[in-house]
Amino acid sequence: MPDKVYHALFICTHNSARSIMAEGMLARLGGGRFAAWSAGSRPAGAVHPLALATLARMHMPVDGLRSKDWAEFGRPGAPTMDFVFTVCDHAAGEACPVWPGRPMTAHWGVPDPAAFEGSDAEKAQVFWDTAVTLKRRIELMLALPLASLDRLSLQREIDAIGSR
Repeated sequence: MPDKVYHALFICTHNSARSIMAEGMLARLGGGRFAAWSAGSRPAGAVHPLALATLARMHMPVDGLRSKDWAEFGRPGAPTMDFVFTVCDHAAGEACPVWPGRPMTAHWGVPDPAAFEGSDAEKAQVFWDTAVTLKRRIELMLALPLASLDRLSLQREIDAIGSR
């Protein structure tokens, strides 16, 4: 029997930086064990150029990344998610759509690098730091024995990752 492919959705209000970077990273780091998406409650309609530059610098995929409305993932025919992660505090406080299935949810909030004001070099560093935090959290999740943890234990583990 083939191994299960887990479906994960990263949510951020504008879906232009943090959630996009998390989507690209999980798509690469998940090694085929994960299908990754991202979306926003009020999508910006464009991906922040520094998010794409940071992913490219980390040798992560950027093709096909786009800013999407979270409504795409609540419609009939949408992939059934196993995990939904909010990566910004604002999205974590919003009333989310009802996701098909019973996905586990966790808040992995990180500050918005797009909101940072400074020199180009400082902005690039803030994007890098944000990406490193998200990458570490994704790697921690990927190290979990997903198939052998019961639902409650897995929920505790993914919640705890958000504070690391």
